[in-house]
Amino acid sequence: MIEKPAKTSVAIHDLLARRWSPRAIDPDRAVEREHLIALLEAARWAPSCFGDEPWRYIAWDRNDDAASFDKAFECLAEPNQAWVKHAPVLLLALADSEFTKNGKPNRWGQYDTGAASENLCLQATALELVAHQMGGFDKKKVAEAFDIPERFTPMAMIAIGHPGDPDDLPEGKKETELAERKRTPLEERFFLHGWEKPIR
Repeated sequence: MIEKPAKTSVAIHDLLARRWSPRAIDPDRAVEREHLIALLEAARWAPSCFGDEPWRYIAWDRNDDAASFDKAFECLAEPNQAWVKHAPVLLLALADSEFTKNGKPNRWGQYDTGAASENLCLQATALELVAHQMGGFDKKKVAEAFDIPERFTPMAMIAIGHPGDPDDLPEGKKETELAERKRTPLEERFFLHGWEKPIR
């Protein structure tokens, strides 16, 4: 895998610094079931409001059920299909809009599902797997294709695989793959003691 550690203002944990979102995936290597379960276990142990665990994940393994995988793949936006075609596994992260214990609205469900997905991505980094989250998919189409109840909001598709060759990416994506990672300066997004009072 191409290593592009974050250039941070202070040292952070190596696993966090190494996590990024590659698109180059080896088309010839399956994801071991043990590794897939490890990714889902990492998501399972994320924090959630009242311990409600509002996340749900659907996994599609091309090498296990190609027809189901293809049905999920068809829900992706075309620009994503151009590189996800090499991925052996697709995941869909969904957030419950209601608390399981009482059926009341859970406005933290999407927040908690994001935390679970980040756990999953960090576990992928630890296993030296690619995990790339995408918002570019047809939420209505995937919900209809897989009979997803209306209370669950499709949040992100996640392509999973082993690192591949950037030369195999579609035009324009290789440059993105190899480009330096960047973030907005810390003080523009993080404040101390009040709104837009930059932390130094």
